[in-house]
Amino acid sequence: MINKDEHFKRVVSHAKEYGYIFGSSEIYDGLSAVYDYAQNGVELKNNIRTYWWKSMVQMHQNIVGLDAAILMHPTTWKASGHVDAFNDPLIDNKDSQKRYRADVLIEDFAEKLHQKAQKEIEKARTRFGESFDEAQFVVTNERVIKYQTQQKEILERMARSLEKEDLADVKALIEELEIADPDTGSKNWTDVRQFNLMFGTKLGASAENATDLYLRPETAQGIFVNFLNVQKSGRMKIPFGIAQTGKAFRNEIVARQFIFRMREFEQMEMQFFVRPGEELKWYEHWKEKRLNWHLSLGLGKENYRFHDHEKLAHYANAATDIEFDFPFGFKELEGIHSRTDFDLKAHEKFSGKKLQFFDPEINENYVPYVVETSLGLDRMFLAVFSKALKEEALEDGSTRIVLQLPSILAPTKAAILPLVKKDGLPEIAQRIIDTLKWDFNVTYDEKDAIGRRYRRQDAVGTPFCITVDHDTKVDHTVTIRYRDSMKQERVPIDKLYDIIHQEVTIKNWLT
Repeated sequence: MINKDEHFKRVVSHAKEYGYIFGSSEIYDGLSAVYDYAQNGVELKNNIRTYWWKSMVQMHQNIVGLDAAILMHPTTWKASGHVDAFNDPLIDNKDSQKRYRADVLIEDFAEKLHQKAQKEIEKARTRFGESFDEAQFVVTNERVIKYQTQQKEILERMARSLEKEDLADVKALIEELEIADPDTGSKNWTDVRQFNLMFGTKLGASAENATDLYLRPETAQGIFVNFLNVQKSGRMKIPFGIAQTGKAFRNEIVARQFIFRMREFEQMEMQFFVRPGEELKWYEHWKEKRLNWHLSLGLGKENYRFHDHEKLAHYANAATDIEFDFPFGFKELEGIHSRTDFDLKAHEKFSGKKLQFFDPEINENYVPYVVETSLGLDRMFLAVFSKALKEEALEDGSTRIVLQLPSILAPTKAAILPLVKKDGLPEIAQRIIDTLKWDFNVTYDEKDAIGRRYRRQDAVGTPFCITVDHDTKVDHTVTIRYRDSMKQERVPIDKLYDIIHQEVTIKNWLT
């Protein structure tokens, strides 16, 4: 079985080879932690965004959309706390000259303890079979208890230290745990220090009159400053939500792991405004709703878990992450936060404008509380892509590389393949494309033997291959091949639309 490191290398190389992701400006040796989405990548990314948008906005009568500007008045970021508190704790290794996020080093160490506990559980499951009681084993096995206790103590200490900004204790924890540079094994560390992550820019025709601005580090503030505009123009009643997707920018000094952590990335966020006192009820509601959305894509329930925050952000009274089992371990995919009324009150204070809602049901004016769901689009792309990429052994002893993307997200839904490049078969194939292209993204491929074309479409992730042969001219039927099962069947041309639509309609995925 291929290990995770090797699988991750395959993910990166496959993404480039099959037109999903390129390094930015590669002909100039690239730009660190910046990537371009290629011809297939942009389609997959758009499909993920659409799947999120339809489920969040179209399926909810009390949630509407927004597209706020990337550039915002600089006081926005003072009010939000980003100017003073948007920092990462960084540490350098003196021998390797490499820089790391101190909290990530500690979290990775804690994750190894979790993995050790899971190995003990899996060994016991294998040993005891159907009679295995996992819940009882977890609370009685000394090794599992030890690993889980150590993990909890480490994360709680780190959270306390970061909350108090006791960076000396963060370094002391790294040294006590004997955490080494992941690349070189050196344990020769500098002190931990904070680094602000915002990109600065200028607005103005001349340098002396220019205004200092920031590229937004998150999309949420564009929603908060428009709260009243949306509420009044849409006559929205509490509870209601505002959803937005868009670019954000962070000057990540330690950007790594492909598109998992980038300097220019895209978020899909929804801020849900509720009555004060009801926020934790809605927090639990959105935890369940968001996990179910992820599970609807069929990537495997075992690949998700909730991780409640030990250290809460200054604006939150509850926070959790939906973590996903990436090729480099469980990491944050989506955050769900109860942000209280911090944001709206802060913008009230700095702008001098009231951002309140009059609730006719209780005859009261108040600043709403907010529950946020925040999903990284690029991370979602990586989660889907890395789990979809598989190498399968076939019955004839050969292997195939297949990208088993959820068909609703696949860049191309069907490839139309004439068996030969003559006898009118390409013309029939083109007529099929002309019929299907109005509703589905389809492609034409006539190069190489049919088997090689099948393999190529498997690797690119196309759910259906439709082959036009000489019998098609007689009976108007084609062979449709299913990517995942490799099953083939003969169907009438006029049934193709229904077959593809059944497989890719959002209703059949979300319900």
